[in-house]
Amino acid sequence: MAPGHRSILIAGAGATGLTAALELARRGFRPRIVDRDSGPVPLVESRALGVNARTLTLLSPSRVTDAILQEAQQIAHFRIVSKGRRLAELDTTTVVGPYSALHALAQGHTERLLLGKLSDYEVVPEWQTAVEGVSGDPGKPRVMLRKPDGSVETADFDMVIGADGAHSIVRKAVGIGFPGQALETSFYLADFRYAQPVDSHFAEITLFDPGMIGRLPLERDVLRYISTLPDFESSIEHPAPIAERVWASNFRVHFRHAETMAKGNVFLAGDAAHIHSPAGARGMNLGIEDACWLAWLISEGREREYARLRRPAVETVLTQTRQLTSLITMSNPVAISIRNLAVPVLFRLPAFSRKLLRGIAGYDTPSPPWIDGAL
Repeated sequence: MAPGHRSILIAGAGATGLTAALELARRGFRPRIVDRDSGPVPLVESRALGVNARTLTLLSPSRVTDAILQEAQQIAHFRIVSKGRRLAELDTTTVVGPYSALHALAQGHTERLLLGKLSDYEVVPEWQTAVEGVSGDPGKPRVMLRKPDGSVETADFDMVIGADGAHSIVRKAVGIGFPGQALETSFYLADFRYAQPVDSHFAEITLFDPGMIGRLPLERDVLRYISTLPDFESSIEHPAPIAERVWASNFRVHFRHAETMAKGNVFLAGDAAHIHSPAGARGMNLGIEDACWLAWLISEGREREYARLRRPAVETVLTQTRQLTSLITMSNPVAISIRNLAVPVLFRLPAFSRKLLRGIAGYDTPSPPWIDGAL
């Protein structure tokens, strides 16, 4: 059977699943993509918002990058502040390569841009269609799908890609473990729209010792605040009059990764394979990276290498996000004092700043060999 004629089901039409479908479609495949929801994530309820330089590189062949850059806010500076004093600042535009390290765009916008490009290949997600089980030989998986009208379809596929999130039905159905643990600390977030444009070109963490509030741009007049403090909203220093409180939520942080990212011809990508702290803005980006690598390997007939090739990248990101999270969730007064003394010194070391910047840009994982000049 010619590679392009293999039947492929993608479970999950979030950023990871849509990227997998797009990358397969532009290589001549006709994947089928399903999702239990009625459409992409609502624009005002987007958890992920960072788009790093690696993702922009990966999405450049499909021209999604051009569309992202038209809508996204460039985060040119990252700052750490404590008691009114700036402990550290990082210029994210100095990273080597065609793109600055990080842009901000709500996940819902990114998904809609991916959907638009995917429609060029006449591939449309089947919404309100849920994977309810995967059975049989993982080398030739049989999938049970619940359709919008409640009826059940059973179909065989050459491959199944589980991009169906942290509670992945695909992962559970084929018996892949998802070990890890949750942090005791909860995180809280709130998005505010202001009555006038605000400075949206920097991200900032304010340390309260213990606790923190992060300030992230969403749009020219919308900022997101994320904190470890339940009552953090009373401590926000708003840069302009508030027009509306757009959205608020809270969540627990888990660090988990699948025991393997593949079993037979069933593959896991994105949150179905790994979840971690939002520190460093790596979650959505790592899922997009998974999807691009898997699509390329499938087109090369090398999909058996996927789990081996992706595991080091996943471990790198989990290690980085653990370290960053531990720095901002400290509660021991002695540790906090040492951190606040060490951070300004570290940021003045060129080697430290370069390494941190490469991580923020996503350049600490392997370069895509199918893109000329990729870092």
